[in-house]
Order: sequence, then C-alpha cells, then structure tokens
Amino acid sequence: MTTQQLYNDFLHKLNLVYEAREAVNITDWILENVSGLKRFERNINSDFNLSNEQKSLLNKYLVELMNHKPVQYVLNEAWFYKMKFYVNEYVLIPRPETEELVQWIVEDVRISKIQNKELKILDIGTGSGCIPISLKKELENLRITAVDISEDALKVANKNARALHTEINFIQLNFLDERFWNKLRHYDIIVSNPPYIAESEKKELAENVAAFEPAIALFVPDSSPFIFYEKIAKFAQSHLDIDGRVYVEIHENYSKEIKQIFSDYNFDIEIKKDIYGKNRMIRAFKL
Repeated sequence: MTTQQLYNDFLHKLNLVYEAREAVNITDWILENVSGLKRFERNINSDFNLSNEQKSLLNKYLVELMNHKPVQYVLNEAWFYKMKFYVNEYVLIPRPETEELVQWIVEDVRISKIQNKELKILDIGTGSGCIPISLKKELENLRITAVDISEDALKVANKNARALHTEINFIQLNFLDERFWNKLRHYDIIVSNPPYIAESEKKELAENVAAFEPAIALFVPDSSPFIFYEKIAKFAQSHLDIDGRVYVEIHENYSKEIKQIFSDYNFDIEIKKDIYGKNRMIRAFKL
C-alpha cells in the first residue's frame, strides 16, 4: 500500500469522528510526522512506501485519535508563535488566542519607553512555557520568571526552554497562596493565561479538551470563578514597578467582572478582542 493509499484510508477513518477540514489537517500533520515528507513532497512521490515500523506507528496514532486524544498530545508537539513546543497531558495545548496576548505585549514593548531598560517579567501559570519563551525570542533585554503549581508542567517548560535556547527562571509554587509571594520580586510586566472555566461549564467543552487537557489548568470552582484575577490584581498592586502593566487572558463572557476587579485595585483597564471578535484579553496599567 502506497503512502497515498494509507493517507486516504487514514482520512476516511478520521472523517467518522472529526469534521472534514479538521480530519484533513490532522491527517496531513500525522503523515508529515511519520513519513518526514510534507504534503507536496508526498504528492510528488505518490508511490513512496512507509516502513513496517512507520505503518505500526500510524496505526497507533489512529487508535488514539479515534478515541479523541488531541493530535498535539498524540505527537507531543504543538506550534505556537512560529515555534514547535513539546506538549503532553500535563500542560494545556497552546491556543491562537494566547499568541495574540503575546503579540500585544511585544507590540507594546516595542513602541513604549520601557523597551530601553531591562524588563522584568513574571508569567503566572506558565504550563508549557510558551508565553515566556516566545517573549524571550521576540524581545531583547528581558529577565523572565515563570511560575506554576505543577512540577510536571515545569518539566515540560524547562524542556522547551532548553530546546529553544532561552533562559527562563522557572519556579514551582502555588500562586493562590499568598504566603509564597515573598519568593517573587517586583516586575515591569505580569502576564497570565490562568484557569478561568467554571467547573459547571465542563460539560460544554469538546470531549478532546475535557477528557485530556489538565483540569488544574482549565477549571476554577463555581464558588470563586475569578479567584486568579483577584489574586493577580492584588499581587500586581504591590509587585509592579512604576509604569508597570498586567496582561491576562480572560473568559469571553466575563470581561466586565474582571475589569471591575482590576478597577477595584486602582488599575486603568483596556479590553481587547481576539480575531473572532470575542473579549479575550485585558491590559491593566498601574495608576
């Protein structure tokens, strides 16, 4: 069976559980990973045959995908900000909306007066490390600290930092516990994509998200859905330097509530929509 025949068979099976375009994208990604050939290269070499080992791997991936395991976890890779990151089920899969958050910071730093000094940045809930690593790659003269409660997540983040040749100071701590704040310093920028989905909303999520991505990085109690924003605002009030600012990703349905939290801590707030027109990010200036 040629690679093209394997491709057609793989795609046909994925079409049974995935939307058509998604099935095509996943199939292309899997075949490129297994064969080492991009789609146009496979078209040119349509009679190229996979080895028995490659075919076995392809079958293994198919079983996982048919059980709704995200392709990023199947392949242990995800693209973010033009870079390939290692991911596993201890970290969230990086999202395009978070790329927009990074881009907002990059643009602000490049046009502001703070770009002329060494910037101290804190990333709260770093996961795979995609935010601090991307910032370090895009901007010069940064000193970045990134924290996460999960030791396993920090292993992933450290792996990515080494692979992408970036120096980040990773610290394991529970940010919600204010007793640990004395381990952190003052910063010019605080950034976070914190957990913000209420536990009661879990049933509304796609199966591949709810069943595979780490709950600790997704969900907050129904009784305190804005707990991370409350803690970040409180921390930032006393740990931001002059002209400091906070950038956070938010739940699209609760921008007013989160804006009010930062307002209560004496911040000037701007809400930014993502490419889909949803309220997705907040920038807060210390007044």
